[in-house]
Amino acid sequence: MDGDERVPLPALLQGGSNDFATCDALRMDGTASPTPHAAPGATPPTISLYDAIDILIDEYEAALSRFRAKSLVTRMRRAEHGGTFTFPDWCGPLFDLYDRLIEATDGAIDPCVGEDLIRLGYDAAYSFTVEPGAFEADGDATGNDTANRNLADDGHEDDDTTGIIGNGGRLRNGGHLGALHGRATWRDDVERHGTTLITHQPVALDFGACGKGYLVDLIAEMLETAGQHRTQVVQTDEPAGRGDERRDADDKPDNSGHISGNRPDTIPTQPMPPSPQYVIDAGGDLLVHTDEPITIALEDPANPSNAVGTAEIGAGAFCASSPSRRHWGEVAGHRLHHLLNAIDGLPVNDVAATWVAAPCTAVADGLATALFVTPATHLRAHFHFECAVLNADRTAAQSPDFPGSFFVK
Repeated sequence: MDGDERVPLPALLQGGSNDFATCDALRMDGTASPTPHAAPGATPPTISLYDAIDILIDEYEAALSRFRAKSLVTRMRRAEHGGTFTFPDWCGPLFDLYDRLIEATDGAIDPCVGEDLIRLGYDAAYSFTVEPGAFEADGDATGNDTANRNLADDGHEDDDTTGIIGNGGRLRNGGHLGALHGRATWRDDVERHGTTLITHQPVALDFGACGKGYLVDLIAEMLETAGQHRTQVVQTDEPAGRGDERRDADDKPDNSGHISGNRPDTIPTQPMPPSPQYVIDAGGDLLVHTDEPITIALEDPANPSNAVGTAEIGAGAFCASSPSRRHWGEVAGHRLHHLLNAIDGLPVNDVAATWVAAPCTAVADGLATALFVTPATHLRAHFHFECAVLNADRTAAQSPDFPGSFFVK
């Protein structure tokens, strides 16, 4: 990417509003259109596109990362009696998407799962030590093998973990995992008014299910706005596996470029002007806009140096999720990793990997996670997407219009 490209400095950095971008709500076809803007009546200064993207990522993590000691998410976790927390306006579509994912999965996806992750050892200090009392048999939670506490490709910035409550950034209170055992939930314990969240107790949020994908969409809009007219590659430091829409088999693009289907809640969108070519690679979350499709290997979760299939993408998002790069030890018969069912708070171990293609990276990212806890047939009642799933027993399935295939012996 040409470092001399100049883009307007967001209003956030000029002392204006706290918006980095305004976003239409994620539309039912999975698209979103965040647009950086300047303070009203102001002529914004310009900075390099590289710097603008770097600022966006920093502000994004300052609001949403549970691995930063001073983020809004961390403040919520440290608030003994809860409080009122106002997030930037660009968080609105992300919160909307979580509302939809919670409904589509009957609560198995929930950002309040952050508390379960912390209790299982995936905390801000990366201790990988299970809290006493996390499992039904408390004694089972204390026997972690420290040799298994290495987290491959964690992908999180660990630059400031001081001031987190509890030992190693974990919540002080023990207790059992999941909403079934009284853990807070997004629907019942977080009162939402737009991008303002109100709580009455400490709440540990984790936006890993689709937060990285949404950041990719925001970066893509910056590329679109900057008017890049040649193929560019933007790569972040995030790993594969986060952690997480496709079209139904009978859905076809109409002349305006959006999807028509049988769902009554589809909202028409305006045709988009020709886009610059680019590939954003966020390590497991890809957004591709190229004249010619690119071939993507479907990583074998049992051996990352191998592939179990390939896919071809020329326009749209393609996201993968798997515990293979983020796991630590085994306790009480459970292999510990970051992909949990928010209802019982336990790692999901009957699915090995998922892949999702969709127009919007946030939705593809979220659904790649949701497929670990909810069947694709159920999710199709709420989203347009194509997918492939590799089960732990090495059986596999894919939707009819999935843009790829497995290698079959």
